[in-house]
Amino acid sequence: MDDSQDARIALERLVAERGENYADLSRLIGRNPAYIQQFIKRGTPRKLDEDDRRVLARYFGVPEQTLGGTVSLSAAPVRMRGLPAVVTVPRLALGASAGVGTLDEDERAAGVMAFDAHWLRRLGVRPQRVSIIRVDGESMAPTLSDGDDIMVDHDDDAGRLRDGVYVLRLDGVLMVKRIATGPLRGQISVVSDNAHYPDWANIDPALVEIVGRVVWTGRRLT
Repeated sequence: MDDSQDARIALERLVAERGENYADLSRLIGRNPAYIQQFIKRGTPRKLDEDDRRVLARYFGVPEQTLGGTVSLSAAPVRMRGLPAVVTVPRLALGASAGVGTLDEDERAAGVMAFDAHWLRRLGVRPQRVSIIRVDGESMAPTLSDGDDIMVDHDDDAGRLRDGVYVLRLDGVLMVKRIATGPLRGQISVVSDNAHYPDWANIDPALVEIVGRVVWTGRRLT
């Protein structure tokens, strides 16, 4: 068995053990979505590009030799085990409106963002059940601003509904709003944090499709 086949077997095992998928790993190294699958299943390319191999090795926390790299005779091998394990989270090609609401069904992944796996666990989410969505509009200001990235926990859905900020669909419109429970039993309110925007008070929860709870936000400083 040659070194390139060893590398393909090792990478396939890492993908299976970590619950990764070929398309996200391909995007991680800036390649087309089928690149990693073709490398593993077809042996094309025959070996990984040096830069691609380095990124994947750091991502999985393994030595580059595991993925087909060679040991340098002039320097000791770099220890990769101490690096934090990271996972990719899909960034969806849509915006959740924080204004009057936008209808956008285009939920294709527009890329990925990498997060420390241990940090995600401390956050209480499963990496395979979260996604990143962009906020459109200002109705959730100052909590959320236009252009913010939010992490949505899709496990935290209608079955666990409680007070908090959620991505939801109301009348078929995707939006991010605050959910307030009570005071009437069996009813909820959909609230805008910005007082200049409307609320939907005391409505039947069955009218609202919960996409997931917002658990983290990141924004660009200007």
